[in-house]
Amino acid sequence: MAPRSPAPAPPLRDETLGCVHPHAAGVDIGSEELVVAVSPECDPEPVRVFRSFTADLEDLVAWLLQCKVDTVAMESTGVYWIPLYDLLEHHGIVPVLVNPQHVKTVPGRKTDWNDAQWLQKLHTFGLLQASFRPAADMREIRTLLRHRAQLIEHRSPHVNHIQQALKHMNVQLGVVLTDIMGATGQAILRAIVAGERDPVVLAQLRNPACKSPQELLAKALMGTWQDEHIFILRQALELYDFYTGQLQACDQQIEQRMLALSPQVEGAELLEALPAAKPNSKSKNQPAFNARLHLARITGVDLVAVTGLAASTVQTIISEIGTDMSKFPTVKHFCSWLGLAPHNDISGGKVLRRRTLTVKNRAAQAFRMAAQAVSRSDNTFGAFFRSMRARHGPQQAIVATAHKLARVVYHLLTHREAFDPKKVEIDDQVRRERERKRLARRAEQLGYVLTPAVEPGVPAPSS
Repeated sequence: MAPRSPAPAPPLRDETLGCVHPHAAGVDIGSEELVVAVSPECDPEPVRVFRSFTADLEDLVAWLLQCKVDTVAMESTGVYWIPLYDLLEHHGIVPVLVNPQHVKTVPGRKTDWNDAQWLQKLHTFGLLQASFRPAADMREIRTLLRHRAQLIEHRSPHVNHIQQALKHMNVQLGVVLTDIMGATGQAILRAIVAGERDPVVLAQLRNPACKSPQELLAKALMGTWQDEHIFILRQALELYDFYTGQLQACDQQIEQRMLALSPQVEGAELLEALPAAKPNSKSKNQPAFNARLHLARITGVDLVAVTGLAASTVQTIISEIGTDMSKFPTVKHFCSWLGLAPHNDISGGKVLRRRTLTVKNRAAQAFRMAAQAVSRSDNTFGAFFRSMRARHGPQQAIVATAHKLARVVYHLLTHREAFDPKKVEIDDQVRRERERKRLARRAEQLGYVLTPAVEPGVPAPSS
């Protein structure tokens, strides 16, 4: 076998190090102290230590302005960098937040002073890449949405306490109801806490939309009522109501922040009124306001129309990525930042390993949840998910479908055009044609001829 010719080498680039940021500074951030390093040409004492108090941070920024520093590099250590980042941004100094994985400490550099000087030197030569951070107004919404997600997480254990108390009393409400915190479940629970014990009377609180018949509900509500578990049930329900009230107050704050945001494109405020959610949407954690309309006004496009994306999912995505897609040069950069694009380790002309990079990204998690939502749907995304699951397994199918959804969202936000399912179906047609050709080749290898069950354009015979 003739040896394989090597792949053509990429064109050579001028790798000469030049001074890109002559007035750069580096900061090593800690919980109590910040070590700041500037160029020796800017100050006879180029490295100084400041405390983390607000007054000391003001002195730090004043010293940087005195040294005529115009950009500062810092590592993303916990949340300690946020006050300094905002203060630098307020005074017109460009902060550059660096991923610690991109700034490996050189052996021997184990002190805060050396780390600060190393950051300053790397940033001077332009060797550091800034991490993405959305605009200030979008960061306010992102903070509120992250707090909202924590409220939902804190509320869910109290639902488990309600279920556990019911099981101790052998009240099988969770067997006959899909969701005990639905309309029927909450009406029955509140009546039990109020003192009602008759199962027939409790079953009459059934919502007309409930699928379980009233007789079955009455049978499931025959339990052994115990005072200690009734007490636990009452407190768990009160805590559930408390967090529900906090969620409503949080939604009001989010709506006010969204109303303060101006549309990104001209005419976005003229969008027609959109429903709060998609038809047949049964999510309990949807926003308490018409977030779909606000998101369409802010972005200029209705992203909720994309298959698998709900209003709460789009809220999370937009708060994490912003509305300005120019921060990501291409869709490949965007998907790589999300951790959804494949990463290949190549050595000796061979691909040693294919994987996605491990990143903690809430937007990527939202896309993965949307991918799971379309797994059983009868559309292009659902067919793609099932095809990838058959070839690579469920985990890879979730990532691949999330990658596909992310590319669609990037395209809509970049071109500000409405979602058209027919354009997405083109990819599905290409996939079907590729699968047909593969099956035809396989049938020919086995000595068979692949023929369609129904010829194109000819209706199927009636039985």
